[in-house]
Amino acid sequence: MRCKSLGVLLAVATLGTMNAAGQTQESTDKTVRATIQVKGDATATAKPDQAEIKIGVLTQASTGQAAAAQNAQKQEAVLAELRKVLGPGVEIKTISYSLSPNYRYPKEGGQPTLSGYTASNIVQVRTSDLAQVGKVIDVATQSGANTIEGLRFTLKDEQAVVSQALREAAIVAKAKAEALASALRLKILRVLHVDEGGQPARPLFAEAAAMRAGTAPPTPVEPGIIEVQATVTLTVEIAQ
Repeated sequence: MRCKSLGVLLAVATLGTMNAAGQTQESTDKTVRATIQVKGDATATAKPDQAEIKIGVLTQASTGQAAAAQNAQKQEAVLAELRKVLGPGVEIKTISYSLSPNYRYPKEGGQPTLSGYTASNIVQVRTSDLAQVGKVIDVATQSGANTIEGLRFTLKDEQAVVSQALREAAIVAKAKAEALASALRLKILRVLHVDEGGQPARPLFAEAAAMRAGTAPPTPVEPGIIEVQATVTLTVEIAQ
């Protein structure tokens, strides 16, 4: 891991002195306190333990009522099949529903005409059985779903991975401070300030193309790994 920037900061400490009236006044001490500021970066990885799949049904009809009715019928069939595969404990929630008119626009210009309605119902399926993800996609498309918006692998509890990344970043920052102090023949007296930061967990997104019904093999899905990046900035006091 490459060293980024190392800054040496100087701070002047102030002490109180007594004036002739016995009152305290602040004055600048001649003592100079030197500090070193270093930054450590680290990345922790973990295997995902759950998957989120957005599955939708889109229908079109001449009337809004017909489009909505057809959509409800098809989506209910999809959900019934998904519950058979994943069991009654599967997490399914609706994340989007829309019913909108469709218009036909004349090539030569003029007023558009109503050509029908489109109904869309998208649900999010969450499962911890990653081995079933490919099958879930296939079952959904085979039972009537015509939209797979995305597949996302995540962690149920990412805090443990975040903590690991922070620990490793702190070790890197400490090692940098010690190396710099040693090279300058200085010693570290204490840690004055600690800042932590970084990027949230970055789940892998998989574009899963659903297989057609029949004897085709199930859709292949690879969960991969999840990365969490952390940064720790240390400000330490040094002396000769």
